[in-house]
Amino acid sequence: MTWLQSVAAAEAALSASGKTLAGVLRHGTMSVELHAPGGHAPQQPHSQDELYVVVSGRGTFFKGGERRPFGPGEVIFAEAGIEYRFETFSDDFKTWVIFGGPTAARPPGLTLRPGCRRRPLP
Repeated sequence: MTWLQSVAAAEAALSASGKTLAGVLRHGTMSVELHAPGGHAPQQPHSQDELYVVVSGRGTFFKGGERRPFGPGEVIFAEAGIEYRFETFSDDFKTWVIFGGPTAARPPGLTLRPGCRRRPLP
C-alpha cells in the first residue's frame, strides 16, 4: 500500500475484490478503506473510532438516537461503542472509512461484525 491513494484506485480494488470494502492505507492503529455498500450497509458498534468522508451519494445516518441527512463532502464521526447505521442511501453512495485510535475498552454487549479481525477486541 502506498501513502497516496485515489478514489479511482480504491474503486478498482473494490471491483477486483467483489466486496463492499477495499483497504487502501494502514499505519499503526489507523486504517482507511473505501466503502461502497450497494444498497445494504449493516453496521454495529466497533471497538475503534470511525470517520466517514462521503465521496458520493446521499442518505440518512442514525447515531445515538438521532437521524441526520448526509451528502458528498460531509464527514460523519462514530465513536467507539456507539450504535449507528446508514439507514437509507442512494445507489451511488461511496464513503472513505477511517478507523483510528487505540482499541477502546469493550462496552457491554459490543461484538464485532464477522470478518473484523483487523480490530480485535481486548
